[in-house]
Amino acid sequence: MVAGFTTFLCDFVGALLSYVLTRYRIRKKNNIAFWILGLRMLPPIAVILPYYLLFRNLGLLDTRTALILIDFTITLPFAVWMMKGFFEEVPLEYEEAGLVDGCTRFQAFLRIILPIVRPGLAATAVFSLIFSWNEFLFALILSGEGAKTLPVGVTGFITFEGVKWGLLAAGGIFIIAPILIASLFIQRNLVRGLTFGGIK
Repeated sequence: MVAGFTTFLCDFVGALLSYVLTRYRIRKKNNIAFWILGLRMLPPIAVILPYYLLFRNLGLLDTRTALILIDFTITLPFAVWMMKGFFEEVPLEYEEAGLVDGCTRFQAFLRIILPIVRPGLAATAVFSLIFSWNEFLFALILSGEGAKTLPVGVTGFITFEGVKWGLLAAGGIFIIAPILIASLFIQRNLVRGLTFGGIK
């Protein structure tokens, strides 16, 4: 649930932000883009205490909402920078043709640009899903029994009495399987998204 909502939010908000960064004339646009990239470089351990205090004061500790917000904030910069490259590959003339035909700016984005960059959206979604699915530190500190994720839950098989190797191996396969299945389903779009260059 946490990884799914995070992936959806990153694809949706990331597409809008990267579109704005590539198509609109904004003062100091390069500085804004570099600031977004800088957020991705921030080590998670440096912000775990402020996040903990913030969510404690908001009453969101041990909730899926807190984990979704955290995963969203640490994955969004990657999604924006990845999709920014896809939007830059689309010629501006396609959008201008849509505007001449009577589309609004949002309709041109929705009907013309998004279908062209769909492989890029799929590739970004897979990476966002993987980042969110494998996130361990924030899930360990901010969750308890109410919102425990699979990577944190699997650590419960390592006890003082010993390591439960059978359960640990089964948990590892259970963690890997959904990502593997999702990647297989969108494999064609994923390969196209990673090698995006030619436009039909």
